[in-house]
Amino acid sequence: QVQLVESGGGLVQAGGSLRLSCAASGRTFSTYARGWFRQAPGKKRELVAQIVWSGGSTWYADFVKGRFTISGDNAKNTVTLQMNSLKPEDTAVYYCAATNSGATYSYWGQGTQVTVSS
Repeated sequence: QVQLVESGGGLVQAGGSLRLSCAASGRTFSTYARGWFRQAPGKKRELVAQIVWSGGSTWYADFVKGRFTISGDNAKNTVTLQMNSLKPEDTAVYYCAATNSGATYSYWGQGTQVTVSS
């Protein structure tokens, strides 16, 4: 099992920045990738960004490219999502997740609220 705990959400004005962190514990040695998802009210959960733990390759959804950056710290077993130039449409609950296979995300954090005011 892998336990994930997010931190860093909050309220920010449009154009501002927030930094989300996700701390992992448990059987983290089997992690293939970590990702950040988000879910806005009435919408489906969507993948925002992910990082392959070995090698560090990253992927971003088109709607955050150039604004968000995902990074990982092996020593601290944390993954961070730096969010810049935030827009009101970025308002959502953001979830950290981990996958051992690369196909399905099996481990989830409790979520952290990000609210961007216009």
